[in-house]
Amino acid sequence: MNPSDNHPRLSRRTMLVGGLKGLGAVTIGLPLLEEMMLSSAVAAPNIDVPMRAFNIFFGLGIPAPLQTEGFDGVLEPLKPLGDKLLIMRNVDQVRCDESGINAHFDGASGAFTAEPPSGEAKSGGPSIDQVIRKTHYPKGLPTGMVPTLVGGTFFRRSRVSRYVHSYNQDGTVAATMQERPRDLFERVFGTVTLSAEGDQDLRRMRLRRSVLDSVVEQYKFFTGKASPLGSASRGRVADHLDRVREFEQRAFEMKERLPGSPDLPPRSTVLHGGVADPGGEGIDITLDELTAEWRLMADLYALAIELDRVRFGSLTFLAAGERIRLTGDYEYEGRKIFQFNDATQHNASGSSGCSHEWWHQFNPKKKNEQLRAHAHMKMREVAYFLHRLDETQEANGKSLLENSLITVSTESGDGRHNDVKRELSGVFHAITGAGGRFKTGQIMDVDAEGIDVYNTMLGALGSEDRLGPADREPNHVDGILA
Repeated sequence: MNPSDNHPRLSRRTMLVGGLKGLGAVTIGLPLLEEMMLSSAVAAPNIDVPMRAFNIFFGLGIPAPLQTEGFDGVLEPLKPLGDKLLIMRNVDQVRCDESGINAHFDGASGAFTAEPPSGEAKSGGPSIDQVIRKTHYPKGLPTGMVPTLVGGTFFRRSRVSRYVHSYNQDGTVAATMQERPRDLFERVFGTVTLSAEGDQDLRRMRLRRSVLDSVVEQYKFFTGKASPLGSASRGRVADHLDRVREFEQRAFEMKERLPGSPDLPPRSTVLHGGVADPGGEGIDITLDELTAEWRLMADLYALAIELDRVRFGSLTFLAAGERIRLTGDYEYEGRKIFQFNDATQHNASGSSGCSHEWWHQFNPKKKNEQLRAHAHMKMREVAYFLHRLDETQEANGKSLLENSLITVSTESGDGRHNDVKRELSGVFHAITGAGGRFKTGQIMDVDAEGIDVYNTMLGALGSEDRLGPADREPNHVDGILA
């Protein structure tokens, strides 16, 4: 007897769109359930999973000489995910810095587009994720989904491409940047409109309510005795909605909580908006403040992917040319790596006391202790997000991380501004397998231009569109293909 015969099979669309849909724009997606699979007894490797592509950016880069150390150096936090990543060295992005003036800005614009910027608010062309979106969803994504989700934790704000990394065909930003966890949550899960804008009492009431309140009856149905779901799936639905509530509470810091709800973190002290970048002079921030904000953002973004509310977009951990003065003890795997205290260690204030300056001072003949610690920390936080995606298995037996195209990159290969060619050569890149299309489990010297790497990736995902000039001779990088 087929194990799934005891309860009906439900389509993903039925569960996502017709499942938990509440007031206004509220739609709560559900996780993968066994009823969506051909058989609950075994994974079904031939089941189609949604096409997804996300660009993950981290600021300031990893100097090319440090990349040669592999997992023995600053890339150590990626080692547990090493079999699911293709780490690419010697990727050349020099063509992205036509002006030769500011490789932080130009290199950031070239990340995921392989093109120099077109002014201060546009890239020179589309990003990888948006080309793939156009290829696979030319008429738009399924109803109720966020077309593109752009979020991040960052402070350097001059010029948009320092922090936005998803671009339309014409080079305009693909979606509004969500830099507050609360804003990202509402972008994904919608809001419940309770009152006119001016009604302060009811607006405060909104902050005490969960978006789950608007779907509570459907929640009771799918988890109750009359549910068409099996016991395992009922449990998964309950667990996922508990996680939605938990992340919502963390984002909104609600004062009224259900019995047994997790404790709320202290109110965020992280700066946003213009005050986060006071004339490029940098801000003071502790490691705990930085990572708490980032991890909430990463959790919410991963949950949005997990619940199939979003399939394309970008996530930023610190902007290109980021200027912060970081303090705090940095630990990894139970051992102390470093004690951050940028301003004191620089013996300087303002922008001269920021971590940004360690990249300008990089010397391959020295230890570069401070830079190494900062780069290691960034890889730990990027890995945090990747691990979140690796926790969720899909119907084909692979994780969200393995099935998606996740491209990780940055703006700079070196950091020394006296030689643009050196600075934008050797820019760090890592990609996931995208459902088995690319080699993983390797650190590869690709020795190729970023534009050729990106176009090879696009071809493997079925896109006929290409980045860059139409008359440019393509050079396929077959070595990255599985």
